[in-house]
Amino acid sequence: MKIIVPMAGMGKRMRPHTLTVPKPLVPIAGKPIVQRLVEDIAKVCGEPVDEVAFIIGRFGAAVEKQLAGIAESVGAKCTIVYQDEPLGTAHAILCAKESLTGPLVVAFADTLFKADFTLDSSVPGTIWVQQVDDPRPFGVVKLNEQGQITDFVEKPQEFVSDLAIIGIYYFQDGEYLRRELQYLLDNNIKDKGEFQLTNALENMKNQGTVFVPGKVTEWLDCGNKDATVFTNQRYLEYLKERGETLVAASAVITNSVLIEPVYVGEHAIITNSVVGPHVSLGDHANVRDSRLSNSIVQTSASLLNTVITNSMVGNFATVAGTPDDLSLGDYNQLRV
Repeated sequence: MKIIVPMAGMGKRMRPHTLTVPKPLVPIAGKPIVQRLVEDIAKVCGEPVDEVAFIIGRFGAAVEKQLAGIAESVGAKCTIVYQDEPLGTAHAILCAKESLTGPLVVAFADTLFKADFTLDSSVPGTIWVQQVDDPRPFGVVKLNEQGQITDFVEKPQEFVSDLAIIGIYYFQDGEYLRRELQYLLDNNIKDKGEFQLTNALENMKNQGTVFVPGKVTEWLDCGNKDATVFTNQRYLEYLKERGETLVAASAVITNSVLIEPVYVGEHAIITNSVVGPHVSLGDHANVRDSRLSNSIVQTSASLLNTVITNSMVGNFATVAGTPDDLSLGDYNQLRV
C-alpha cells in the first residue's frame, strides 16, 4: 500500500504561519497535520504502508528531512516529488506518477479525520465523504440504491447531495489512475482552468469502475487559523478519549493549573498560569503569569503576563500583555 500526499499549495489562508513552513507542517496536538494524517490513514489501511510520496513545493532540505521522518514513523520509505506550477489536483497527483502503482491512498494534506473502520481493499475505489449541512462549497457525490457513487458534482448551488468529498481516496489500481490523469493532461481537459481529479474519477466511473463511499466519524478541516484551532480542540478530545499521555515528563509546571485536555511538549515551562482547556504547547514553550485556552502555541514561544484564546502563536514568538484572539507568526514579538 502507498500513500500519496499532495501538499504543494502556498497555504495563503493560514498566513503568517505558512510563511516559513508549508501548512501541513503546522502542529496539531504536538504533531504536524500531515503526520497525524499519514498515521491515521496507516491505521485504517489494514496492511503495511511501504511508501509515502509527498508532492511539495521547493520548501528546502529541512522540510524534506521532516517529511522523511514522518514516512519512517509508519515504517515506509519516503519519496519527494515537486509540483512547481499550481495546475490542479490531477496534475499534482500525476507529479508522483512513478509512485502510482498498485493499491494506494491519495490524501490531500489539509484535512484530518476520525474513523472506526478498516479499509476494504477488495473494492476498486473508495472516496471518503462526510455529511455536511451546506454542501455548496464542496465537491459532493450522489449514490444509487446499492450505495455506489453515480455522480460527482463540484460545488452544487442547488441541492443534489449532502455527502461532501473530504479529500481522501483509495484506488485499487494505481496504474489505472495514472493513465486517466495522463489522459486529462494529454488532451488539455480542464475544469475552471485546472486539471481536476474529479474529471478522472468521472471517466473511470463511466468505464465501469465502481466507487463506494467511505464514511468517517468526524471530518476536521485545517484550511485557516480558526478551523485549525478548532481541529486542535477536537483532536485533543480524541486523544484524551484514547487515553494518550499528553503532558511530557520533562515539562516543568510550577504553581499552575492544567485544565484537560492540554498537550504540553518536551521541556516546556509553565509558571503561575492556568492553561486549558484545548491548548497545545510546543517543545520548550515558556508560559508565565498567563491564562491560555483554545490555542496552539508552537516551539520555543514565550507568553508572559497574557490572556489569550482562539489563537495561534508561532515558533520562537513572544507575546506580552493581553491581545486576546491573535495569529502571530514565527519569531514575531507582540507587546501590548
